Amino acid sequence: MISVKVEKENGKYKRVKVLGHAMYDDYGKDVVCSAASSIVTTTVNGILTLDKESLSYLVSKKGMTIDIKSTSKNTQLLINNMVNLLKELEVNYPDNIEVK
Repeated sequence: MISVKVEKENGKYKRVKVLGHAMYDDYGKDVVCSAASSIVTTTVNGILTLDKESLSYLVSKKGMTIDIKSTSKNTQLLINNMVNLLKELEVNYPDNIEVK
């Protein structure tokens, strides 16, 4: 299962961790992993295009950790959109992804 842990401080996003594998299908064929990866990667790339200093991220074999450094409206809106998309994915695949 993919585990998404969202951390906020004073109502602002500070960190998002996306860890694990959806186990919906084999590696390379898993549509849930593909969707989650696309959502997260597109969001991170979009934010970094707007402001290279707004966040940092670490990719490992376990997943990805995003540290949000900016409280700007654009960064926060894009992270909120990402979280909402991941929650929508969770509604459709509750056995494969969990957003906390």
